[in-house]
Amino acid sequence: MKKLYAIFFSLFLVTSYGQITINYDSQTEDISGQTYNMVAPNYQAFDVPFHINNETGSTKQWRVTRYRISVPEGWSDFLCWGHGTDPFGGTCFSSTQMNGNPWTSPASQSVQFDVNNGEYAKLKVTVDADDWTSGTAHYRYYIVEGNSTIDSVDLVVQFTASVAPIKESISVSIIPNPATDYIQISMSGIESASFKMVDALGSTMIKETINSNKKINTSDFKSGLYFIVFDIPGQKPITRKVIIKH
Repeated sequence: MKKLYAIFFSLFLVTSYGQITINYDSQTEDISGQTYNMVAPNYQAFDVPFHINNETGSTKQWRVTRYRISVPEGWSDFLCWGHGTDPFGGTCFSSTQMNGNPWTSPASQSVQFDVNNGEYAKLKVTVDADDWTSGTAHYRYYIVEGNSTIDSVDLVVQFTASVAPIKESISVSIIPNPATDYIQISMSGIESASFKMVDALGSTMIKETINSNKKINTSDFKSGLYFIVFDIPGQKPITRKVIIKH
């Protein structure tokens, strides 16, 4: 076990290759090799942007390695990695693609890019804490050149589940479903909410507000599958399926 432990840490030994600085977003403080601490702003997914500055005097092609040091159960994360001037933020990798720990961005030509001296790469981390799981997540992001790690920055996120909505506090009932001439929407646990009804192609059919009950005439709707999306202030939207049959 000690031998495997030593091999693991030798893999991520940071080697000095000139000067690299790391900033949180557009701030000027160099946090290279340090830890950025933050409190989750809410229970929804949020972005944490870093700038990796090339001050080595030469052009570099870097990759990034994400290592989940300690993450609560149910949390997910993904990232985007690209040149500082890329208007699309570079290449984004989903949490499904980043299924290894550690995980390193591919070395394929389609996702590699040059960072000239004086330029920077953008690392945008997205963290989604589980709504019902308080805790602290610790991530480490290595900057990789070839087979060597040349710098790193840690991210520590604290999340308190009490900022999340109370589970099952809002209920929605839609009858009849399937429907022909009308649907009756009943909602409890909130005074009012806005909602829209869209078809299977995403086209909005109606957009209204509901207090507790709302009757919608569906006699002119085509037969098919529809979605009603309720916009709840301070919470995640609620979506329900409705089938119209004539």
